[in-house]
Amino acid sequence: MSLLSALTSAILPVLAVAAVGFLLGTVRDIEVSALGTVTIYVLTPALVFHSLTTSSLGGETVLTLAAGVLVFTVGMAVVAELVGRALGETEPVLGALVLSSTFPNAGNYGIPLSQFAFDGVGRSTAILYIAAQSVLTYTLGVYIASRGDETSNLAAVREVFKLPLVYAVLAAGVVRFLGVVPPADSAMMSTLKLTGDAAIPIMLLMLGIQLANTDSGAAVARVGVSNVLKLVVAPVLAVGVVFLLGFSDVTVARVFVLECAMPAAVTPLILCIEYDRGSSGGLSGPEYVSTAIFVSTLASVPVLTLLIAVLQSGAVV
Repeated sequence: MSLLSALTSAILPVLAVAAVGFLLGTVRDIEVSALGTVTIYVLTPALVFHSLTTSSLGGETVLTLAAGVLVFTVGMAVVAELVGRALGETEPVLGALVLSSTFPNAGNYGIPLSQFAFDGVGRSTAILYIAAQSVLTYTLGVYIASRGDETSNLAAVREVFKLPLVYAVLAAGVVRFLGVVPPADSAMMSTLKLTGDAAIPIMLLMLGIQLANTDSGAAVARVGVSNVLKLVVAPVLAVGVVFLLGFSDVTVARVFVLECAMPAAVTPLILCIEYDRGSSGGLSGPEYVSTAIFVSTLASVPVLTLLIAVLQSGAVV
C-alpha cells in the first residue's frame, strides 16, 4: 500500500464521520453544547485514563515525550498569540486562532497515521502524545477558551480544576506507580475502553454539525494564518524541541514531530462551544475553529506526505 493510500485511509474515515454530522446538522436542529459537555466530563477522561494505564513505553521515554509536548504546546501558543495580536485579532477570534494553531489532531488522525508510518512504536507514542496533550488542552486550552473581557484570568484558571480529566490523569499515574492497574480484560478496563473509544466519533460528529451552521465564506478568509502556523511553523518548532530535549529514541522523536504537524484538533472546537462568547467581526470562535479544522485537514494531505517521506529518510531527525 502506497503512502498516499495510507494517508487517504486515515483522512477519509475522519471526513466521512464529520460528513454524517454535517448532514444531520443540515436537516435537524442539534444542540452541540450538550454533546460537548458529555465529551468533556465523561468520554475524554475515560480515554486518557485507559491510554495512560495501558502504555508499554519506558518511564524515561514517557517523561521526555511529555516534556516535549509541554514545550511545543506552550511555544506554539506564544507564537500564535503574538501573530494574532499583530494582526489585530480580538476575542473570541484571537483565542480560536491560538487554539486551532496550537493543538494538533494527534488522536483520531494522528494515531492511525503514526502506526502506518512507524509501526507499533508509532501507535504507542501517539497515544501518549494525545494523553499529555489532553492535560494541556484542558488546562491551557480551557484558559484560552474561557478568557475574555467578561471572565477574569483567575476565574479562567479555576475552570481547569472543575474538569475530571485532570483527576483522571492523576489517578492513572497513581495506579501505575503502585502497580495496581486492573487487567486489560477486566470489567473496569473494558468499560473504560468502551467509553473512551466513543469520544472520537462524537467529536467528529460535533465537527460536522458545527460546520453545517458555519458561515464558511467569512471564516475561510481568516483561517489561513492559523493553517500556516499549524502545518508549516509547527513541524519546524517540533524539530527544534527534539534537539533541545535530546530524545534518546529516534523513532519516538520522529513520531513526535509527525504528531505536532497534524492538522487542527477537534477538542478546541468543543472548548469554544462550551465557552462561546458571541462573535467578533461577524465570526464566532466555534465558526473559526471548525473551519480551521476542515481546511487544515484537507491541506494536510500533501504536507504530511512530504513530511513522512523526510522523517523516514532520516534527513531531519
